[in-house]
Amino acid sequence: MVRDFRPGSDPGPHLQPVLDALDDEDCRTIIRRLDEPLTAGEVSEECDIPASTAYRKLDLLSEAQLLAEGVEVRQDGHHATRYRTDFEEVIVSLAEDRNLGVSIERPADDAADRLASMWSEVRKGADQ
Repeated sequence: MVRDFRPGSDPGPHLQPVLDALDDEDCRTIIRRLDEPLTAGEVSEECDIPASTAYRKLDLLSEAQLLAEGVEVRQDGHHATRYRTDFEEVIVSLAEDRNLGVSIERPADDAADRLASMWSEVRKGADQ
């Protein structure tokens, strides 16, 4: 399940999924290779991992709120989901109560990102 996270749409990341994703070598490779939005198939090729692994790792990164998805609308009617990193910085902190917390600094949205986010929401509504 891939979700599109935007400020205000989710209470924030949970620590364990973020740590799990960043501890995974394939996930770190995907993050390094996502210098531009890629489809799952392109991620599989770029990272030299099986397609099934690419989908699992993209889900893990999405659950950790480290990726965003956008939909590429094609004239032939077959739309493609593209994934991109959705963070500039991940901060793990120790609170006064000695519990660990995590926060994620997001890049500023541009108009194309906002349009892709709206299209993704429309698509989700149509699927339900």
